[in-house]
Amino acid sequence: MSTSAPATPQKINLRRPDIMTEVQAQVVAHYRSELVERIRAAGGTLTLGNLTIRLAKEFGFCYGVERAIDLAYAARKAYPDREVFLLGEIIHNPEVNDQIRRLGIRTIASKPSDEEIARLSPQDIVIIPAFGTEVATRRKLEARGCSFVDTTCGDVMSVWKRVRQYSRDSVTSIIHGKAWHEETLATSSQATAQPDGHYLVVYNLAETDYVCRYILEGGDKAEFLDKFKGAHSPGFDPDVHLQAVGVANQTTMLRGETEEVQRRFRRTMETKHGAGKVDQHFRFFDTICGATQDRQDALEKLLQEPLDLLVVIGGYNSSNTSHLAEMGEERLSTFFIKNAAKMVSDDLIVHYNLHRKEEVETRGWLPSRPVVVGVTAGASCPNNLIEDTIRRLFELRGVPVADLPGSA
Repeated sequence: MSTSAPATPQKINLRRPDIMTEVQAQVVAHYRSELVERIRAAGGTLTLGNLTIRLAKEFGFCYGVERAIDLAYAARKAYPDREVFLLGEIIHNPEVNDQIRRLGIRTIASKPSDEEIARLSPQDIVIIPAFGTEVATRRKLEARGCSFVDTTCGDVMSVWKRVRQYSRDSVTSIIHGKAWHEETLATSSQATAQPDGHYLVVYNLAETDYVCRYILEGGDKAEFLDKFKGAHSPGFDPDVHLQAVGVANQTTMLRGETEEVQRRFRRTMETKHGAGKVDQHFRFFDTICGATQDRQDALEKLLQEPLDLLVVIGGYNSSNTSHLAEMGEERLSTFFIKNAAKMVSDDLIVHYNLHRKEEVETRGWLPSRPVVVGVTAGASCPNNLIEDTIRRLFELRGVPVADLPGSA
C-alpha cells in the first residue's frame, strides 16, 4: 500500500503502432481458428460422414469485445513493470478471462471494497471492462490516483448518454435489463449521477405490465418497492417518479422484447395522459447493440434451415449468449455449453439450463443417424472455442482430425 498522496489519474494511449502490432498478433495466436474461417468461406456448412455442421452467419467476437481484449493485452505489454488490475471480468467468457490472468493481470472485484481500493497505488493500472463500471467505483479509483485503461463498449456509452439526458430532463429511466448485470449496474449509476436522477429496471414483459398497471391504476406502493427491491434508485417513489419515463436497455437484451417494452410504456402513457401529451411523458431511443442484433438475426435465419439440434457456445453469465440459447430452445433441442469438454460422449452432454441456472446432464443428445447440427456463439466467445466444439463433434462421430479443413 502506498502512503503517498493521490496523484492525478493519467490518460493512457495504447493505440500506438509499436504496441498494437505485436499485441494483435498475440491475440490472433490465442483466439483465431483457421477451421472456422475455412467453413465460413465455404458458405458456413461442413459435411463429413453422416454429420453436417451449419454455422450461423454471424457469431463470436464482436468489435467491442475485440477492442477490450486488445487493450487489456496492450496494457500488459506497455507497462511490464507496473501492476495491472482488472475490475471483475473483461468479458463474460471464462476461457478468455483465464487467459487474461495468465498475462499477469490481477483481478479485483467489479465493485471493489474500500479496503481493496486502499491497497492500490497511483502507479497501478486499472482496466475497466467492456461493460463499464459504476460511477461511484470510478470516482473512488480516480481519487486514489490510479491510471485507467477504459475498454467500455461504445454501444454501452451511447446508453449512458441517453439516461443522463433523461435525468437532466427529470425523466425516470426505465432500463430493460438484468438488475444484477455489470452493464445494467453501470447504466443505473449514470442515471443517478445527476441530481434527482431516478431509474427502474424491468427484466421482462411481465414486470413491464406490472409497472404499466401501476401507472394507470395505482396500487400498493410498499408491494411495488418490495417487488423491485435492488432494481430501483434510492428514494424512488412510483407515485412520483413514473409521471415521465424514458426507456433504455442493457445492450445485450433481445431487440424484439425491448421494442415491446417501449411500445407498452408508450401505450400506457397515451392512455393515461392522451396521445397529444405523450411526448411530455414518454421517450425512447434505439440503444440495441448492433452486434447483438446481428447474431440474433443470423441465428433466426439459421433456425429456418433443417436442423436436428443446436449447440450454443459461450459463458453461462453472458447475457447475449443466453438469449441465443433462449431463441434456440423455442424451436428445437438446444445445448448451451461453455466449451467442447462439456460434450462428454455421443451419449452424454453437460450443458447449462437457463431456467434452473445450473449445469445439467442430458443423455442420448446426439442421434446416431445422419444429423445436422447448428452452431452459434455469443459475442464474447472466441473462434478457437468454436473450432474445439466442431472438432469434438466430428471426433464423436469417428471422423479423423486429419480430414478436417486446415488440419496438417
